[in-house]
Amino acid sequence: MPSSSKPPETDAWAVVTGSSSGIGRATAVALAQSGWNVSIHARQNNGGLEETSAAIRSHGVACDSILCDIAKSDDCDALVDQAFRRGPVRAWFNNAGADVLTGHAADWDFDAKLQQLWRVDVLGTIRLSRLVGDRMKTQGGGVILNMGWDQAETGMAGDSGEYFAAAKGAVMSFSRSLARSLAPTVRVNCLAPGWIRTAWSGEASGYWLERGRTESQLDRWGTPEDVAAAAVFLASDQASFIHGQTIRVNGGWRGAATAREP
Repeated sequence: MPSSSKPPETDAWAVVTGSSSGIGRATAVALAQSGWNVSIHARQNNGGLEETSAAIRSHGVACDSILCDIAKSDDCDALVDQAFRRGPVRAWFNNAGADVLTGHAADWDFDAKLQQLWRVDVLGTIRLSRLVGDRMKTQGGGVILNMGWDQAETGMAGDSGEYFAAAKGAVMSFSRSLARSLAPTVRVNCLAPGWIRTAWSGEASGYWLERGRTESQLDRWGTPEDVAAAAVFLASDQASFIHGQTIRVNGGWRGAATAREP
């Protein structure tokens, strides 16, 4: 890993919300590999956090684990307070999002899924970003990275396309305005992944697996590590002139499939 990808000082911390698995875990571990101390977060998956923590500590850096529900404003306050007590937080990745595609939530109706996405992905991200932005301005700098979706602006037919576009489109728009509010002290960017192999893809039908592959110009699904590499870069000084941007990590979007799931 090139030296310029390392944190700005040896006691610097990065925070990754939703890091008990998937993209969050991959990003937390990749940051540790680059020399960052990392605070990790989950709502309730303590076992997953312990696995992420062990992987982080294997790289010789410090790790702090925090359980809280970012859909609750008091929990957001506590999360930020605890994270900044450990040392200067120079990078904050709002990765956590509601899982409405697997588990018991997969059976919820449209309104319930939309409300959960709004509470966690939108309001949680906004609350944390504003709290963290104020702290970073006071400490003299930092990077905030939020999580969008590559098809939020182009659209995708179906219920999931509609509620994810509403939630992630809001996050992407908010991030552009936050970047203006916090410049020039704090950099703000947004990642917009495409088809990434996370928990949902393990349960997806052949239709969706093929669709995800063929909608990428690179003819494959992305991995959590693909997104993590982009996140580490954006957190580093190598990206010091990238601000207010939405970075699509999707292998080059070929275009939406016209066929519906059989």
